[in-house]
Amino acid sequence: MANYKPVTHVIFDMDGLLLDTEKIYKQTFNEVLQNYGKEYTDDVRVKVVGCAAKDTFVIIKENTGVDVDPEQLRKEAHAKLLDRMRSAPLMPGAERLVRHLKNNNIPIAVATNSGGEEFEVVSARHKELFDLFHHIVCGSRDPEVKVGKPAPDIFFVCASRFDEKPKPEQCLVLEDSFNGVKGAYSAGMQVIMVPDPIIPPEKRTLATKVISSLNEFKPEEFGLPPFSD
Repeated sequence: MANYKPVTHVIFDMDGLLLDTEKIYKQTFNEVLQNYGKEYTDDVRVKVVGCAAKDTFVIIKENTGVDVDPEQLRKEAHAKLLDRMRSAPLMPGAERLVRHLKNNNIPIAVATNSGGEEFEVVSARHKELFDLFHHIVCGSRDPEVKVGKPAPDIFFVCASRFDEKPKPEQCLVLEDSFNGVKGAYSAGMQVIMVPDPIIPPEKRTLATKVISSLNEFKPEEFGLPPFSD
C-alpha cells in the first residue's frame, strides 16, 4: 500500500465530483459554439474543466477561434445552464461518503469555482446533503479568493474557515479536474482524483491517488474512519 499521510479535514470539489454536471456543460457550450460554426471538442474541455468561471469563455475563445466576445458567449450559455443544472444528479458514491464523514465528525467543506447563483441552483435539489458541510467556498464570488483554480487560493481560504484552521498537510482534497488537482497540489494538500475519462494520463500525475469512482475511496488509507458497510 502506498504511504499516504493521515489527514483530519476533507475538502470536496462540486462540479463533476459531487454532482454530475459536466455533461450539462458539454451540451450547453457545444450548442452555443455551433451557432458560430465551432465545436466544443474534448481537447478544449480538458482545458476548461475545473477552471475559474470567469476564465471559462476566455479559454474557449482562445482555443476554438470563435470570433465572439467571451462575455457574449457567457450570456448565451447562462440561462440554459441554470435551467439544466436544476436536475443535476449526484455522482456515484458522493452521498455515501459525505454522510459517512459527517457521521464520524470529520470536518468537511466544499471548494468550487462556481459562482453563487450557479451554486444555489445546482445545489437546491440536494440541499439536505449540502447542509452537512461546515462551509462552502464559491471561488467566483468570494472576495478572499483572488485567483481561481488552478491557483491554490481557494484551498487556502477553504482550510482557513474550518474552526480548527488545519495546516495544508492535514487536508485531503477530492477533485475530478486537472485544474483542481493542480490547485490542491500547489496548496500542499494531498488530493484524490476521480477524473473524467477525457483527462489524459499525463494530466493525472499530480494526484496523490487516482480512482474511477468515489465508491472506490478508502478513508482508512488517510487515517479516516473506514466504512462500516
